[in-house]
Amino acid sequence: MGLFDFFKKRSKAEQQPQEPTSTTVESEADVLVSSEQTSASDTDSITTSTSMSTSSQSQESSDTVTEPTSTTEKMTVVASTSSSLSQSTSLVESAQSLTNASVATDETDQTRSTTEAQVSAPESESLDHSLDEDSSTSTANHDATVNSESATSATQTDEARYDKGLEKSRHTFGERLNHLLANFRSVDEDFFDELEETLIGADVGYDMAMQISDQLREEVKLQNVKKSKDVKNVVVQKLIELYDAAGADEHTGLKMAEQGPTVILFVGVNGVGKTTTIGKMANRFKQEGQKVLLAAADTFRAGAIQQLNVWAERDGVDIVKKPEQSDPSAVVFDALKKAKAENYDILFVDTAGRLQNKANLMNELAKMKRVITREVPDAPHEVLLVLDATTGQNALNQAKLFKDTTDVSGIVLTKLDGTARGGIVLAIRNELHLPVKYVGLGEQVDDLRPFVPSEFIYGLFKGLIDVD
Repeated sequence: MGLFDFFKKRSKAEQQPQEPTSTTVESEADVLVSSEQTSASDTDSITTSTSMSTSSQSQESSDTVTEPTSTTEKMTVVASTSSSLSQSTSLVESAQSLTNASVATDETDQTRSTTEAQVSAPESESLDHSLDEDSSTSTANHDATVNSESATSATQTDEARYDKGLEKSRHTFGERLNHLLANFRSVDEDFFDELEETLIGADVGYDMAMQISDQLREEVKLQNVKKSKDVKNVVVQKLIELYDAAGADEHTGLKMAEQGPTVILFVGVNGVGKTTTIGKMANRFKQEGQKVLLAAADTFRAGAIQQLNVWAERDGVDIVKKPEQSDPSAVVFDALKKAKAENYDILFVDTAGRLQNKANLMNELAKMKRVITREVPDAPHEVLLVLDATTGQNALNQAKLFKDTTDVSGIVLTKLDGTARGGIVLAIRNELHLPVKYVGLGEQVDDLRPFVPSEFIYGLFKGLIDVD
């Protein structure tokens, strides 16, 4: 099934009423209401019990005619009072003990006062104990709710992450397309010229914009498309189909070594989030049980080594580093020796990104690659180019530059959630034929996610076409 067929099927499924979900929500609400009613009932019970006890004691003090004098009557009064306070066995036993003590003493006013004081003490203790239990139950329920919410957040699905991460891009693209269609009542040459500018402005790339414009012309003739709704559907359909065709043989997963350490080289200009990406990816593989080693080979940028070292400490992984201005290839050599000797699973290599010294930078990367290949013949297994999605077409130009000078095997696109230029992924695949392997969908350490084309397409175009 092609991406567009998947997109239509998913869109139809989401537009259908979600009765099970509604029932679940109502059930949870009923549970909450029931819990609140039970809590209120418990509180009323405590209040009623206290009021009854107080009334009973007041009546005993004021009414001297009906005052109990016999042992049997005293036992009846004490038992009745204990029943009003609590149904627990421990309180009944306490009341009986007090009654026995009362029988052994003279039936005087002083004795009666002492007995009443002793009966009142368990009553107060019972009330405090009940309140403590309610407080403990409330605290436990609150803690359980917090833990449940944390677990839900931690296990958030990729579908939800892509939906949220591409919200700005989806909103901006939809606005551009709706604005275009609102300004044209007929599909003529002026419309196609404006469409091309709109698509280029949405960072889908010049080549893709031209292809869509040409294909839409043919589609208009064949289907006699006139309504703006139909034009929008065709535009989105062509975008998805072109994107799908460009990545027919694409592999978005990481290539791992069959034996020995997997060596992954990270390249990209300064400021795109290269070091942060390494830190997040190291955390991900560490959590999966892999033994990870970092190589701080960006010895040129001030603070780069310290930044990677902070990530190593935070992730609980090892790092190989040297002083600033050291030879980057020497750092890589030491890291490879350590990785092989101590059986590390993955070695992540950070590199410099001083694009202003392009010739020196590329020579430096070439030297590092020779060192890596000499120590591990089939390495580097991946050369990942880190790009900042917020730079739009500049990111595409950087990708072209690095692809021409290094063997880039994949793209890591950062800050996708903070930009309206998510369409750059379409241009990267269509013009460079490089697979996007990871995307940054948030600021949290687990928001660096493996790239899923179907989730990306749905997150980018969700709600933009009529699937009836």
